[in-house]
Amino acid sequence: MAASNGYVFYGVESTSQEVRKFTEHILRANLAAEEKGHKKTPVCIWGTHGIGKTEVVQQIAKDNNYQFVYIAPAQFEEMGDLIGMPAIENGKTVFRAPEWVPTQPGPGVLLIDDVNRADDRILRGIMQLLQNYELVSWKLPYQWQIVLTANPDGGNYSVTPMDDAMLTRMMHITMKFDSKVWAFWAEKAGVDPRGINFVLTYPEVAHGSRTTPRSLVQFFDSISSIKSLSDELPLIQMLASSCLDEETVTSFISYVQQNLSELISPEEIYEAKDFARQVYLPVKKCVDQDVFRVDIMATICTRLINHLTIQNIKLKPEQVKNIQEFIKIDFLPNDLRLSLLQDLVQSPNSTLKMVMADPEVSRLLLKKM
Repeated sequence: MAASNGYVFYGVESTSQEVRKFTEHILRANLAAEEKGHKKTPVCIWGTHGIGKTEVVQQIAKDNNYQFVYIAPAQFEEMGDLIGMPAIENGKTVFRAPEWVPTQPGPGVLLIDDVNRADDRILRGIMQLLQNYELVSWKLPYQWQIVLTANPDGGNYSVTPMDDAMLTRMMHITMKFDSKVWAFWAEKAGVDPRGINFVLTYPEVAHGSRTTPRSLVQFFDSISSIKSLSDELPLIQMLASSCLDEETVTSFISYVQQNLSELISPEEIYEAKDFARQVYLPVKKCVDQDVFRVDIMATICTRLINHLTIQNIKLKPEQVKNIQEFIKIDFLPNDLRLSLLQDLVQSPNSTLKMVMADPEVSRLLLKKM
């Protein structure tokens, strides 16, 4: 158990990628345990609202071809929603399982979302399900597993505390927001690049009461069809105010007014015909201010490597040369240069390793290792 900002979490604080790795490992271990006749252990993912806990579980199920069932016990009004309703069969009273209960063998995942927003009666019923994977009226089929999500105790969340008897039936991990991990997901999901740039430049905005990664994506989706944000500032402000904290709205309007929403794109970097005029000078003008904007430079680097990796761009010789020139920019901070080089080397896009063919780039990498 750990406390942060008045909230009580369980398990190690981890990025969404780490949460996924942890959860998939437990699911595989559970399948192996079931084959040996051993008990399976549910996983509970803790975290504040809107950071993508549910989406991580859904993606795990999709990528592993698991069947998937979702329930939100906060919507359960009575125990019948969990255990089923009584019926008369052959003169005897029996319980019929709720419609959502899976009936086919797995592998499958039952996601119990926001479990501790259920009332205490429902929570006590779920506790038995976590122990035996069955209730009085039904049993989870072979190779089905349970994953739960929960908001933290304490703070302003309206949650039902779970006692030690329930907590010890699960393995726990806490999901935290990481802007670089989120940016990689957002690039892959097709989120508006101007929004990705904003979050990378101001990662602290994702930690508000109304501003969350989820509400930010809602906002970015709402502005994606607006070609020029600066020409539609009143509309942009209304859209932002509808789903974000006031501080975030102010930051985004300032971000647009400073033309930071129009940062150079990855395509403009590697497709440049005149690197000095089209890349070097615009980037220098953007970051070389009264105080050097390392945050903007870092945003450009992150967008570049994410785009090249996710889109699996097969670089032509002239495009490789542009990437090499970008790495050798004289005002690129050494720590960002090293991080970018390491990401290029480790990328699954094999053509990016061609960048290292430049002796000067290789020397830069070796010098900093």
